[in-house]
Amino acid sequence: MFELNGKVAIVTGGNGVLGGAIAHGLSKNGAKVAVLGRTKETVESRVKEIKDKGGEALAVVADVLDKESLTTAKDTILDQWGSIDILVNAAGGNKKGAVITPDQEFFDLSLEALDGVNQLNFNGTVLPTLVFAKEMVKQKKGSVINISSMAAQKTITRVMGYSASKAAIDNFTKWLAVELNHKYGEGLRVNAIAPGFFVGEQNRDLLLNQDGSLTSRGQKIVDNTPMARFGEPEELQGAAIWLASEASAFVTGIVIPVDGGFSAFGGI
Repeated sequence: MFELNGKVAIVTGGNGVLGGAIAHGLSKNGAKVAVLGRTKETVESRVKEIKDKGGEALAVVADVLDKESLTTAKDTILDQWGSIDILVNAAGGNKKGAVITPDQEFFDLSLEALDGVNQLNFNGTVLPTLVFAKEMVKQKKGSVINISSMAAQKTITRVMGYSASKAAIDNFTKWLAVELNHKYGEGLRVNAIAPGFFVGEQNRDLLLNQDGSLTSRGQKIVDNTPMARFGEPEELQGAAIWLASEASAFVTGIVIPVDGGFSAFGGI
C-alpha cells in the first residue's frame, strides 16, 4: 500500500539534509527521484548516493525562484520519465538579517532580509508547484508535499522571518488542497510536513557547541520536546512516503507534525 513503484517524484532541495533524507526514502519505496537544487556538485552527489543504493535518480540543476529554469527542469524530467506524480517542496532556509539575535530588538529587523526569506520559503514553494503541478492536473492525479515547520505553529523566539514564511506555507497548503479538488477532482492532494527540531548546516551553531554538547538554546528545545532529543532526518521519511502513496488517498489539506511531541507539550 505504501509502494511507489513507477511513480516519478521531484524533491526540491533534495541536495540538502532534510530533502536528501526524503529523496532517499521515496527511492527506497520504488519512486524514481529527480533531485533538484541550485548546486550541481551537491545535486549530483545526492543522485550518486541514491543510485549506489540501487535507486533510480536524476540530477536536475534549477533555482526554485527562477520559472525558466524550473520549466526547463520539467521538460527534462518528462523527457526522461514521462510523468510527474509527486512533488516535495523541501527547498528553503533562513537569512541572518531576518533573525533577531539576543543583542537585537524587533526594530533591528532587516526588511530586505525578511523579503529574501519570504521569497525563498514561500515563493520557493509556490513557484515549483505552479510549474510541476500542471502535469498532475493533466493526469488528474498527484501529490504535493510542502515542508512547513514547528515555527509556523508555535512561537519560536528569534526566527521571525522564517516563522512567518512557514506559516504562509501552512495556509497555502490548505488553500491549494481545496482549490485543486474543487476544480480538478479528487485525485490531486496537497499536504505538508512540519518538522520539529533537526540539526542541519544552517542551525547547527545555534543548537550545538563545537564539542557536540547542547547550547543553551538547544537545551531549552530538548527540555520542551517530550522525546528529549532532536529528530534524525530519516525520521521524516515515513510521513513523506505515506503522503506520497495511495495509503493517504483520502488525505488532503493537512499539516503533519514530526516533532517528538514538541507541539503537544505546554512546558509544564
